[in-house]
Amino acid sequence: TANKPSFACLASRIPYGDTITLEKLQMVEKGEEYLKAMGLYQFRVRVHGNLARIEVEPHRIGDVAARAVEISEYFKEIGFAYVSLDLGGYRTGSLNEVLNIQEV
Repeated sequence: TANKPSFACLASRIPYGDTITLEKLQMVEKGEEYLKAMGLYQFRVRVHGNLARIEVEPHRIGDVAARAVEISEYFKEIGFAYVSLDLGGYRTGSLNEVLNIQEV
């Protein structure tokens, strides 16, 4: 397992304070399965309302951008209205970046 990417609970893709629903979890799971089938190794699908924010390793951003139309169409089929590619790349805890330290 040392060479496998870490994957936390799917609920960690949903921002603090948002309701976690089975529908959202299934959308994340389907989206991440799709990205994995593309050959991506380390990535996340973050949910922001009806928007999917895709994070991939920085050196794979170009690969994902090259297939943007295909990816967008699939993500819309599974329930997202909007699809974005995070230009900051994959990073653990990215949902924490917007937290005010006093809220923690």
